[in-house]
Order: sequence, then structure tokens, then C-alpha cells
Amino acid sequence: MINAIRVHRTGGPDVLHYEQVEIGEPGPGEARVRHEAVGLNFIDVYFRTGLYKAAKMPFTPGNEGAGIVVAVGAGVENVRVGERVAYAATPGSYADERILPADRLVKVPDTIDLKTAASMMLKGMTAQYLLRRTFRVEPGQTILFHAAAGGVGLIAGQWAKHLGATVIGTAGSEEKIALARKHGYDHVINYRSENFVERVRELTNGEGVDVVYDSVGRDTYMGSLDVLKPLGMFACFG
Repeated sequence: MINAIRVHRTGGPDVLHYEQVEIGEPGPGEARVRHEAVGLNFIDVYFRTGLYKAAKMPFTPGNEGAGIVVAVGAGVENVRVGERVAYAATPGSYADERILPADRLVKVPDTIDLKTAASMMLKGMTAQYLLRRTFRVEPGQTILFHAAAGGVGLIAGQWAKHLGATVIGTAGSEEKIALARKHGYDHVINYRSENFVERVRELTNGEGVDVVYDSVGRDTYMGSLDVLKPLGMFACFG
């Protein structure tokens, strides 16, 4: 038996129950992982409240984690017992241990602690597809990233700066602005006290930005379009 957080009905935090469950042994192509850390993401709240529908009830929330492989099923060759691994986008991480497809596991180098690995998988992959696939950021470009102090925003700011871009972000408090500045942002706009469209135009000498990454939606949509250069890209995600 292992300990897990289970949801039997959707609702507020009170529907989260700490229970003992039996998970069995891994089947062919599967691995059993003992968690050292699990990542927390807002999507977990969506599943708990029912905004996103879980595959079945009851369910164990959580979409990313990191730990040690304690058992493998037949045919598993990519990981071995005792190896440090992490994963994302596989529901069920709010538990001491779990079984999941072995091909979803990524080996974690000794130079990265498992707490860091668990916190960066889902958000890190999101930043990767935004900066390197959706719109490939190049040196000399200027980007605008809304919610700069969020989990994805903090990774994206550092990454975009490393790629040679001028990085502009938005945030809603002085504390978040300070945090974003420590994570690669050249300029951070307080959207509660400033008009971000006017500030972006000022910062870019009226030229606008090459790309806007927007996970906010309705409140920033039109303004995001207004600050784009001609033929710039608006990447809406989340």
C-alpha cells in the first residue's frame, strides 16, 4: 500500500483526501517510481474543480514528478532500477509511488536535484516549444511575455535572454516585477498601474515586438495584437 491524494468528486480543496491505495507491480513497458518530489501546477486545480474532466473517478491529481525507479516491467530497456528519473504530462503524481509508462521517463543527471527536476518538467517543456518551436527566438529580436513571474515565465525569461533577445514582461505586483528581473527580463511592466501597450511602444521606439507569448487571454488579447511588429507572431497558450 502507498499513500496518495485522491479525488472522489470535483470541488474545492476539501475534496482532496489522503488515502492508502494499492497500485500493484508494473506490467510490460511500465515502471514503478518512488517520488522524491512532485510538481504543482494550476492545471491540477482545473481537474480538481471539474473544469477539466478526469479520465475516471476517483483519481489522483498531479502531472509531473521526479524520483527513483524501484521496479520495471517486461521489455523496459530505457530505465533501470535505482536510476533517477522525472516525467510530465502523465496524471497521477500526488502519491508516494506510482506506475506509469516507462517511455514517459527522462533520466535526471546527478547535477540536477530531483526537487528542481520535478518543478521544471511541464513548465520547461512549455517554454521549449514556445521559444524554439512555436516562434524560434533569435538574437536581436524583442519579445513580450505576459505573466513573467509565473512558472513558465520565469524559465522563458532566462532562456530568451540566453538566446540573445530583448525580453519584456508583464506582472501584477512589485514583488513579481523584482522576481522577473532576476530571471532574465530586461523590462517588466506593472499591468495594474501602467498601460502595457504604451510602455511596449515606448521601449521599442514604436516598432513593436517580434512575438507576444500570452497565457492570460481576454484581458490582454487586443493589446497584444497592438504591440506586434508587422508580420509578428501572437502565441496564445495555456
